[in-house]
Amino acid sequence: MFDQLSDRLQATLSDVRSRGKVNEGDVDAAMREIRLALLEADVNFKVVKAFTKKLKERCLGADVLESLDPGQQVVKIVNEELTELMGGAGRELALSSSGPTVILMAGLQGSGKTTACAKLARHLGKDGKNVALAACDVYRPAAVEQLVTVGGRAGAHVYAQGTDRDPVDIASWALDQARAESRDVLIIDTAGRLHVDQELMGELARIRKKVSPHDVLLVVDAMTGQDAVGVAESFAEAAEFDGVVMTKLDGDARGGAALSVKAVTGKPILFASTGEKLEAFDAFHPDRMASRILGMGDVLSLIEKAEQQVDEHQAEDLQRKLEGDRFTLEDFLQQMRQVRKMGPLSGLIGMLPGMGGMKQLKGVDVDEGELDRVEAIILSMTPEERANPGVINGSRRKRIAAGSGTRVQNVNQLVKQFDQMRKMMRQMVSGKMPDPQQLAQMQGGGPRPKVRRR
Repeated sequence: MFDQLSDRLQATLSDVRSRGKVNEGDVDAAMREIRLALLEADVNFKVVKAFTKKLKERCLGADVLESLDPGQQVVKIVNEELTELMGGAGRELALSSSGPTVILMAGLQGSGKTTACAKLARHLGKDGKNVALAACDVYRPAAVEQLVTVGGRAGAHVYAQGTDRDPVDIASWALDQARAESRDVLIIDTAGRLHVDQELMGELARIRKKVSPHDVLLVVDAMTGQDAVGVAESFAEAAEFDGVVMTKLDGDARGGAALSVKAVTGKPILFASTGEKLEAFDAFHPDRMASRILGMGDVLSLIEKAEQQVDEHQAEDLQRKLEGDRFTLEDFLQQMRQVRKMGPLSGLIGMLPGMGGMKQLKGVDVDEGELDRVEAIILSMTPEERANPGVINGSRRKRIAAGSGTRVQNVNQLVKQFDQMRKMMRQMVSGKMPDPQQLAQMQGGGPRPKVRRR
């Protein structure tokens, strides 16, 4: 969602970096471009004014204008101020040391609140927490059934009493159940409205008083732009909340809500939802997001995603197979699946330093259907063929192609590319650099994910 803003800021800062010396006129010109970029990204105009004023003051300091590399100093300042704008060091949930941690989820209808409850449950469950959900939205049709469904998929228990009871009573009963069953976390899904009103705030206040939550999280839809900031501001005035869950950050919104909400409400973004799947949900790190916006990548998040998918014993086993030249198509399939679990490949590319600013990658989507075809080809092979592709003759290739719904040419390409890849990996394990000609052949000889321009 930050693509347009990222392009503008990177272009502006690239121009500043290219100058040997920076004067006040250069800083003024850069501030104008940054101001326009933020306004076009739908950032609150008061926030933009305060942000660029502080930015200019720091950039006109003697430590910048008189430094040996003023361009890099300006980039460093912009990165620091963007980080501060989105919440600085960030903040984690206030988990209870004894008894269930109670998290109250609030928000308007359509913000993705119920799904966000399940995503948060799954997120905490990955850390070994025993999580339960309380279905207290008794007004929206099928809201209880929805929470039961998505909560079950997230691996959480759902406390529900239908739609005939008072939400305050349901929340109190659910907390008693969570205590009796020694749950670590109870997430309460409250009712939403089409707009902020006294009835909504009154019910939220009564539930809050009854269950004394450790954290109240407001779910806001990033796609609604400045409306999302207005909603957050209204909730902040009428009912205290501790942090924000920003949903639909994978959409085509311009990013104004994410950049404005902390400055307007004083409450940080704690989590971000970046897709429809339950696993598309992460803690929000302002410093990492600022680095990604400025094209510096997000290596820490990439490492965390990899660590979540890679088992230590599997990694050691893979290392032994590579050293003993026993890496098979079965191993290749497992590694490909692990990488895909980390998220869309286009998103992973954006986490690599410098890759976000490469023009040839702008507006490109990886067609992961090609990876589906590669998987289908491997699954159409027998265990013997996966372990030793050398036995795959002409008749076997026809059978594999028919079984995977592909062409013999696709099978040939996969076998050829896998053979070249295994040779290259063997060289790397032995400490040798791959032959450049070998790399060129791999790039031209095997099935690769297609890309399409948006």
